Amino acid sequence: MRTLTDAINPYSWIMAARNKAFDTGVLESRKFNIPTICVGNISVGGTGKTPHIEYIVGLLNKVYRIAVLSRGYGRRSKGYIKAGKESTMEQIGDEPFQIKEKFHDIDVAVCEKRVEGIERLTHQNKSLQAILLDDAYQHRYVNAGLYILLIDSNRPLWRDCVLPFGRLRETPAGIRRADIVIFTKCKNITDEQKAAYRRYIKKKKNIPVYFSTVRYGTPYPLFKEDAATGAVIEKKSRILLVTGIAKPQPLKAEIERYGAEVELMQYGDHHNFSTAELDDIAKHFIKRGCSAIITTEKDATRIKHRIDLPRIVRENIYAMPIEVEFLDGEEKLFNKNIYDYVTENSRNS
Repeated sequence: MRTLTDAINPYSWIMAARNKAFDTGVLESRKFNIPTICVGNISVGGTGKTPHIEYIVGLLNKVYRIAVLSRGYGRRSKGYIKAGKESTMEQIGDEPFQIKEKFHDIDVAVCEKRVEGIERLTHQNKSLQAILLDDAYQHRYVNAGLYILLIDSNRPLWRDCVLPFGRLRETPAGIRRADIVIFTKCKNITDEQKAAYRRYIKKKKNIPVYFSTVRYGTPYPLFKEDAATGAVIEKKSRILLVTGIAKPQPLKAEIERYGAEVELMQYGDHHNFSTAELDDIAKHFIKRGCSAIITTEKDATRIKHRIDLPRIVRENIYAMPIEVEFLDGEEKLFNKNIYDYVTENSRNS
């Protein structure tokens, strides 16, 4: 069914023609001397891209001088902007803003034209040793040195269709551009499923295949000076979960695992909260007798600096941190793949 649907889908034809133009050199794809790692996906949203980028940043930042370049989805600005101390989420977008807040000492920039972004980053900081491209898998004007493709294990590409009939940006043939594939959100995956997924990828291209999940940390207050003390999630407590992400269900399940009752206020992905919505959150918190408000770190970047945040929200809101965890103890092998690529290509450059 997927093959038939894509065969009659004009968008699928356009993407196939575009990819062929880059493959044959009709459209130019620029390769840079500096090591460039692209982390992206073929499906629209919800593959866990940000925590994987943060994992790689944390890995490389220990040894190399690196930068992150993003389009800056959802920002209210255009062109090239390099993040600084005074940069706002509205200027650079929520995900770059979150990365910059976590990793103060790296360069973070946004630019719709990634070629221009790389040129300006490397000109401004001649000591850079690697650039991480955020969500640039379909941005083929840059020919990255290492492509990492993320696939949601709960929604494999071969069971989906290209937009607008499904959630794919291009057909699964795009797997052939990848150098590494990571199946994400693998909390309940079986060994049989992992074997089947590996076989599918290997038929497309013989590349490393990894499986990852996320590990939730301890919720921390957004405003330490205002927060109440004590455990945030307790058995039979009522938690107000506020999210503006594509798939909040895993986080909801994590909180419920502790025996808490969860009231979910779900907004669209990359949602910018209005004053009225922040007031609604405060009213719902009081009306439902909740003991705490929990949100994601990505949503926290949109809330933390709001001057119109109700006092009751400031005193009771917490962010839930997450970290990537590789299955089967393969994080060392994945780390080696990344280190080897950057080390080898840093020497060549």
